[in-house]
Amino acid sequence: MRAAILCLLFLVMLPVSSETVGSDQRSKPTGNDKSDEAKPFRIFNPETMAKPAAGYSHVAEVHGGKLVYIAAQVAMDRSGNLVGKDDFRAQVQQVFENLKAAVEATGGNFGDVIKLNYFCAESVDPSQIAVVREIRDKYVNTANPPTSTFVVVKRLVRPEWQIEVEAVAVVKQ
Repeated sequence: MRAAILCLLFLVMLPVSSETVGSDQRSKPTGNDKSDEAKPFRIFNPETMAKPAAGYSHVAEVHGGKLVYIAAQVAMDRSGNLVGKDDFRAQVQQVFENLKAAVEATGGNFGDVIKLNYFCAESVDPSQIAVVREIRDKYVNTANPPTSTFVVVKRLVRPEWQIEVEAVAVVKQ
């Protein structure tokens, strides 16, 4: 029950923006933005589906580029040390820095991420889930965010880890 409440809290607490919900322009490139035309993917919300809570999109369609899968990242720094023991904000920040480093290592940037999967330990207070949104929004295109899934789990492999996030990106070749 607590896991379901956490998932619902995450979705409810996401900001609502008219730019993040389905529209005819969002289901196909607008032609007004050269960067949209150059991307090897499109992220959109079909009008035939319910509008999502803000903060994610329903569909990511790949039509070119290099598909990159990034393993779930935890709050470990480059030297393998835990960042933010008992500090959820610090852990989330490190996770996103690790994801950024991984996608950049493939020749891309965070704008190339089309899917994020979150795994959060149930020990995290539900009020802290807003921190994920706050930090995520520094990395993603909030007007056209990646598709995403947020799952609350009993615990992660190491009990001191509070969150893991994996990503899929499409990098222009």
